[in-house]
Amino acid sequence: MTKIAAIDLNHLVEQIKTWGRELGFQQVAITDANLGRHEAHLQAWLAEDYHGDMDYMERHGSMRSHPNELVPGTLRVISARMDYLPADTETSKLLKQGDKAYISRYALGRDYHKLIRKRLAKIAKKIEGEIGPFGYRAFVDSAPVLERALAEKAGLGWIGKNTMLLNRKAGSWFFLGEIYVDIALPTEPVAEKDHCGRCTACLDICPTQAFVGAKILDARKCISYLTIESKTAIPEELRALIGNRIYGCDDCQLVCPWNRFAKPTQEKDFQPRHSLDNTDLLSLFAWDEQSFLKNTEGSPIRRIGHEAWLRNIAVALGNAPYSKGIIKALTEKLSFPSSLVQEHAAWALQRQQEKAV
Repeated sequence: MTKIAAIDLNHLVEQIKTWGRELGFQQVAITDANLGRHEAHLQAWLAEDYHGDMDYMERHGSMRSHPNELVPGTLRVISARMDYLPADTETSKLLKQGDKAYISRYALGRDYHKLIRKRLAKIAKKIEGEIGPFGYRAFVDSAPVLERALAEKAGLGWIGKNTMLLNRKAGSWFFLGEIYVDIALPTEPVAEKDHCGRCTACLDICPTQAFVGAKILDARKCISYLTIESKTAIPEELRALIGNRIYGCDDCQLVCPWNRFAKPTQEKDFQPRHSLDNTDLLSLFAWDEQSFLKNTEGSPIRRIGHEAWLRNIAVALGNAPYSKGIIKALTEKLSFPSSLVQEHAAWALQRQQEKAV
C-alpha cells in the first residue's frame, strides 16, 4: 500500500471523476477488490466448459477474481466506461440484407484498447501529480480482469441476462477499462440493482441459442466466439444460423429495451472506417492478405487474421441470396492455400447451388 501525505481522499475521488469526464469517459467509479460472489459464478462456468477453446480463461481464473494476485498490493479499482456506438449505422436493417457484411458495432472504428488505456494512464498520472508516486496498472480487455463484475460493484450498471453490463441511462453500448491502485480510496456506497425484470428478449433472440439460462452463455455456440475467438472450423450445424455476421454479433444488445437510452459516441476514432458499416460481402471476400492487413490497420478486426476472415465471409456467402458472382468467388477459393478456407468455401458453394435449383 502506498503511503501518502494527509489528503482529502473524498476530494481526490471527485477529481478522478472530473478528469475521467474531461478525457471522454461517460462515467468513472471506485470499488474494492473483493469479487467472492463473482468468483463462484466464474468457476461454475468454467467447470461446464462453456469457455470453449479459450484456455486462458481457466489458466488465469484465480487472477480474474483476485485483483491483488494480478497486481500485488491492489486495494481499489477505478472502473470507467466509454460509449462506442456510431450514429446512424442502420444496424437492424443491415442484418436483413444477406449480401451485406455485418460487423459488430464495437469493431467498426479504430481499436479501442490503446485509446482507452492511454486515457486511463493519463488519469493515473494526474493522480500521481496530486499525491506523488503510487502503485497502479491500467487494463482494457487485455488481462485476466473481471471487468463487468468490477464495474457492477462500482455502480456503473448491472450484469444483465445477456451477460453484458447494462446501465439505465446508457444501455450497454460502451467499453470498460480499469485502473488497479494501491490507495484505499473511498468506494461507491451501493452497486446498481438488477433492472432486467421478467424480460428475456436477449435470450430469445440469440441466433444460435447460446444462452443456457439468464447470465449463462455457452461461448461454444456464441457467434462472437465462433467468428473472433475460435481459430478452428465453425460447427456445420451452426453455420446457417450465423447469417451475414462475419465478425461478432450484437443481437442480444439490439433487442435490449435499455439500449433505447444509449447515446452515440463522441469519439471520432470509433466512427466506421473503410465503409465497414455498409459493405458487400463479395468486396470483403476479395481482399488478399495484404489488403486485409492494410484495411484493418489499427482495427480490432486484424487480430483474427486473414484466414479466419475468409472463413467467416465464406459462411456468410453461403447464407446469402443466390448469386452467380458468389458462386464464382467461392469456386475460386476452393484452391486457396488453407484447408480451413477451402472447407467453408465448399460448404457455402453447396448452399448456393442448392438455392439455384
